[in-house]
Amino acid sequence: MSRTLLRPITLSLSEAQPDRKPYLKSSPNLPLKLKFLESALGFAINITRRPDGTVNRGLMSVFDSTTPPSSAKPINGVKTRDITVDESRNLWFRLYTPTEATSRELPVIFFLHGGGFAFMQANSKMYDEFCYRLAREVPAVVVSVNYRLAPEFRYPCQRDDCFDVLRYVDTAKIEGFPRNANLKHSFLAGDSAGANLSHHVALRANDHVFSKLELRGIMSIQPCFGGEERTETEIELPKAPFVTIELMDWIWKSFLPEGADRNHPASNVFMVDISKVKFPPTMVVVGGFDPLQDWQIRYYNWLKKSGKDAYLLEYPDAIHLFYAYPELYQSDLFIEEVKSGERSYQPVGASKGVE
Repeated sequence: MSRTLLRPITLSLSEAQPDRKPYLKSSPNLPLKLKFLESALGFAINITRRPDGTVNRGLMSVFDSTTPPSSAKPINGVKTRDITVDESRNLWFRLYTPTEATSRELPVIFFLHGGGFAFMQANSKMYDEFCYRLAREVPAVVVSVNYRLAPEFRYPCQRDDCFDVLRYVDTAKIEGFPRNANLKHSFLAGDSAGANLSHHVALRANDHVFSKLELRGIMSIQPCFGGEERTETEIELPKAPFVTIELMDWIWKSFLPEGADRNHPASNVFMVDISKVKFPPTMVVVGGFDPLQDWQIRYYNWLKKSGKDAYLLEYPDAIHLFYAYPELYQSDLFIEEVKSGERSYQPVGASKGVE
């Protein structure tokens, strides 16, 4: 029987309290290398996005370093290959298969990458390395989805692409798909924009009967949600690493359906009542230097109030995207929590959470 990747747990590295204000600290303590990477990524995004909400794809390809699949030769105990689902919309996924964990069944993680719905790909170096790490250290079979990007394709294209990959893996005979992959222990995982999509994919999956696949949980890593209001952390952290108010305004303008404002359910998920909907247990990961943290805490509380299993994993000193940088100690802590599903924790349900 495979390890339970997301069991009903909660771990809050700072107990959730109404007066929590970690964003009042002056600035995160980042290694010099990470400061350079943060500046480089910010520069790439700012120079390639246009005021009208479009993206200079040719220029972005210069900055977005991509990596090829390993094919038959494993890299650090994991082999990868790219599998096409629908060539007409360039829908494909990268499959990560641990080569050393073959004696037992493995969970399957469907990973939906971030990038503000408009940037990055499944083979972007940062996400490729992160998925290698998940596959190797959990261990798990990882399916990293390459969905269509905004603004060329607006919502719900991204949600539909990700859901179609779930259906494809559920029904297709995929050459090279590991025999020890246990689809009955499948999980959605996404970071930032990908965590937003994980929520919507889970809702759509609720209306579908899979033949083999069962969603057991969601890893919502620093989810990207929003609304017309400005939250306290958005105002207090206007120039935090990777996320700014101006960038978020641009992202929602590019991603949401034409004519929609930020209270559209694609961004402001709280506009929809899910109390009577079956929804997988969800781990919500929050960073104290992430301007989106108020929305993330609100998401956790909303899930709880809607009668869903929700678990809070909070890192007070973490920036947005912290998990993707192994040089940050919080990244190691997060990976340890993902792969330690057999440990026993005090349920977060005992905590009131934070508004």
